[in-house]
Amino acid sequence: MKDLDAVVLNFSASSLLLMNAILAIVMFSIALDLKTSDFHRLLRAPKPVLTGLIAQFLLLPGLTYLLILALQPQASIALGLILVAACPGGNISNFITHRAGGNAALSVSLTAFATVGAIVITPLNIAFWGQLYAPAQAILQRVHIDPVQVGVTVSLMLILPLVLGIVLNNRRPVLANRVRHPLQNLSMLIFLAFVVLALAANWGFFLDYAQYVGALVVVHNALALATGYGAARLAGLSSYDRRAITIETGIQNSGLGLVLIFGFFNGLGGMAVVAALWGIWHAVSGLCLAHFISRTEAQL
Repeated sequence: MKDLDAVVLNFSASSLLLMNAILAIVMFSIALDLKTSDFHRLLRAPKPVLTGLIAQFLLLPGLTYLLILALQPQASIALGLILVAACPGGNISNFITHRAGGNAALSVSLTAFATVGAIVITPLNIAFWGQLYAPAQAILQRVHIDPVQVGVTVSLMLILPLVLGIVLNNRRPVLANRVRHPLQNLSMLIFLAFVVLALAANWGFFLDYAQYVGALVVVHNALALATGYGAARLAGLSSYDRRAITIETGIQNSGLGLVLIFGFFNGLGGMAVVAALWGIWHAVSGLCLAHFISRTEAQL
């Protein structure tokens, strides 16, 4: 098998800009479910939010590192797993939590808080855990991850749309309610279509490595879901909140991961394949899990 650490995928600057815009639209549509009162309520009872953030930004990256030590993948694949684990929760987690009968308001709020925290925590997690894995050190030494640049990227792509969505929902709730679901459905379809089209230029390469990397992605996603569930269980949260935290931890913003990979790692092959497969698999696993657990009603 060809060395994935030496492969760079084709991805134009205009395609990257388009992906940024699509993710901004997705985030804006999700933010239309949020009101400032949601944050006030959660700040008065912060335990579920803190549990979710700890699972997301501390436990999952640490357990990902242990998984990498156990399996010893190629450096670019390891960095791809670390980067995905360092990203905030994915936007479709809110939809899947609702389907699972979990606390959708908690899920949306966790997405918002994690997105804000990602400005600082995501680059720190990538640098910290990546440096600990010896094969990945050489790659990180060639790449300068500027926290300011990451912060600007995340702010324009995620934070600004989040704020605009909340403002619209608070000031024009009728309009927000009218456009919310059509915009959410349309933006997710556009995003998935774009990912497929963007990978088309590298389709042969992608298929060559999908089977090998796919097994790692499935195991890593299962670890992420188990991390969220375990953290919520240890915190003594209700099953209503556990479902939200499990899904929020197991559904990662792989779209943001792809943007960072092509923006800061020059489209490194192993990392891109990991993030792309995550984008497909976490939706499948999340929907299957939601279908299974929704058969029983969650206890508040």
